[in-house]
Amino acid sequence: MASARGLKEIGFFDCAGGGQVRVDGTTAYIGHMANPFGTSIIDVQDPKNPKLLSHTEMPEGTHSHKVHAVDDLMVRNHELIGPGKPEDFSVGVGIYDVSTKTNPRLISTWDTVGRGVHRFDFDGRYMYFSSTVEGYRGPIMVVLDLKDPENPEEVCRWWIPGQWEAGGEEYIWGDGPEPRCHHPLRMGDRLYMSYWHHGVFILNIEDLSKPEMISTFNTGPTFPHPTHTALPLPFEIGGHRHMIVADEDVAKLRPHAPSFTWIFDITDETNPIPISSWQAEGLDSVGEPDQPYTGCHQPSEIVTGPIIPFAWFSRGIRMLDISNPHEPQEVGHFQPDPQPGCDRVCANDITTDDRGLIYLIDRLRGLHIVEQI
Repeated sequence: MASARGLKEIGFFDCAGGGQVRVDGTTAYIGHMANPFGTSIIDVQDPKNPKLLSHTEMPEGTHSHKVHAVDDLMVRNHELIGPGKPEDFSVGVGIYDVSTKTNPRLISTWDTVGRGVHRFDFDGRYMYFSSTVEGYRGPIMVVLDLKDPENPEEVCRWWIPGQWEAGGEEYIWGDGPEPRCHHPLRMGDRLYMSYWHHGVFILNIEDLSKPEMISTFNTGPTFPHPTHTALPLPFEIGGHRHMIVADEDVAKLRPHAPSFTWIFDITDETNPIPISSWQAEGLDSVGEPDQPYTGCHQPSEIVTGPIIPFAWFSRGIRMLDISNPHEPQEVGHFQPDPQPGCDRVCANDITTDDRGLIYLIDRLRGLHIVEQI
């Protein structure tokens, strides 16, 4: 059932389901979940009437479900989602000139082996991402320099010791979950990195060519959900520094209640400590198991204050006030009706723009544009 508090929808764009939405200026970029849908570029100058500017398709068995753009440079992931690799398909990263939004132009690619690139951060020059790489077991972290977009250069890579199979490292996890970098987020000279069932890592990147681990923390296997996002807050609260750690409600190690989000104190970054957690109303964090895509997915990676918009799979947008990080409180929500052909909402990704508007892409269908009231 649709419901809302403190938020209202002002625009809707009917499109195939998406894995990510990002906004640069008055242009929204959507990475879709499944081929043939690839990347859509949308004009949101008038958020009540979003308009498609262009769409770049993907071949069968692949997707480009993540996308970022800064000014006239767009980057997207190229990842295999089926058996086999299409002929002439570049697994890795696609780099595009979008100075003409109606006609994106492929500048270059960064190629790898295996499944390819999953999720990433991009600051206009450096791209920080999760990728399969030859010789490694499980995806690792790679940083790419796009100073010259026609000639992308790898700056560094980082992995958990034991992943470098070709380097003779002993694989120490037996039949347990394989290490898998999910995605890094940069703030200052630190990378905050989610590593799926292996938790969170904080890296020192004062020398970007030589990342060094500062600390790690894993809430599993006690809580069997994979860690999706490690999001540092760009401000202090009460003289302390904090990080949001969101678990994703998929790929559970065993049947379990829906995933939720954590708040960590990282004032002493060598010793990150969880100080609270939060679950959407109506979902029990420790109760009966439920189907995937019910609980938490992720917060907006654009943070401007203590009220954080979350994409909560079956509960749409949840606005979480972390002014008191020991007692996070919901201060608003937006849960639309499922779109035609869908049996429920599946809020997959969320972001904001410079006007304070909130953009929610549904994994199954549709982009919602919402404002606070």
